[in-house]
Amino acid sequence: MRNRLILPVACLFILSLLAGCEKIGFPKPKPKEASTPAVLVKGTVIARVNNQPIILEDLNREVEAYNSVVPADKPEDKITTRDKKIEYLKNEMVRRTLLYQEALNRGLDRDEDIVRALEKTKEDLLVMELVRKEAEKVEVASKEIEDYYNNYKDQLKEPEERQVREIVAGSEQDAKDILILLLQGEDFATLAKERSRAASSKDAGDLGFIQRGQKSAQFDAVAFSDSLEPGKISSIFKSPEGYCIVKLEAKRGGKQRSLNEMWDDIKRGLTFLKQQKIIEDLLGRLSRESKLEFYEGEIK
Repeated sequence: MRNRLILPVACLFILSLLAGCEKIGFPKPKPKEASTPAVLVKGTVIARVNNQPIILEDLNREVEAYNSVVPADKPEDKITTRDKKIEYLKNEMVRRTLLYQEALNRGLDRDEDIVRALEKTKEDLLVMELVRKEAEKVEVASKEIEDYYNNYKDQLKEPEERQVREIVAGSEQDAKDILILLLQGEDFATLAKERSRAASSKDAGDLGFIQRGQKSAQFDAVAFSDSLEPGKISSIFKSPEGYCIVKLEAKRGGKQRSLNEMWDDIKRGLTFLKQQKIIEDLLGRLSRESKLEFYEGEIK
C-alpha cells in the first residue's frame, strides 16, 4: 500500500514541475514514441500510451487483486464503481506504463541485475504453471473417499471436551483425607479452593472445558475415562503435579461425523496428498534422467 501511495505522489510532483516549466517560458517537451516491444492485443483496448495498449481485462484483474487486500473494516477503499476504475487506470496503470517505457528508453532492461531478476521471475512462473497443470490431472474417486472414511472414522470424530475440576494434594495421605471428606458429602469446589495446591484452586479447581493432551497422560487416563460420568469423582492418582482427585462436571463433542459431513474435507485432503505424490514422482523421474552436479566446496 505504501508503494501505491509513493507512485502517485511522485508522478504528481513530476507533472507539477512540467506545468511550472511551461509557465516560466520553457518549451513543453514533445511527446515521444517509446521503444516498447510490439504487443499482440488480446482483449478490449481501453487506453494507449505511446501506442502501447492497455486492455480492460488487465484493469479488471488488477482491480480484483487490489480489492482482495483492502481491509474488511474499510470497504469504502475498494474500487467498486466505473469512475473509480477510470481513476485507477489513469493514476496507476497509465503512469506505470509511462515509467516502464522510459526505463526501456534508458536501456534498463539490458542491465545484468534486471535480466537476472526477469529470468528468475520467468522461472518461478513457469514452475508454478507446470505444478498447476500436473495437479489438475489428479482425480479422487468416490470409493477412495468411502474407504478412507471407513478406515479412519474413529479419528474423524469431533474432539471431545470435558469440564473438569481438580484437587491436587502434596502427599498421598493429604489426598486420602480429602477423598474421605468428599465421600462424606463435602463440596468438591469448596475443598478445591481450600485444600488444593494447584493454580486452579483460585477457580475452585475448575479447569473449564479441556481436550485430551492439555494435561498429563496420567490426568487424561482418568479424566477422559469412559467410566467417569458427569457428577462423579475419581479415585486418587499420581500425576507430575502431585496426588490428584478430579470431578467430571460435563462433557460435550465426541460425536461421530457422517460420511456426508466429511465428504468434502476428505476429498480435499486426498486431492492434496495425490497432488504431492504426482509432483514427487515427476521430480524423481526428472532427477533420474538428468545430470546433476554439486560443488559443495564452493558454498561458504
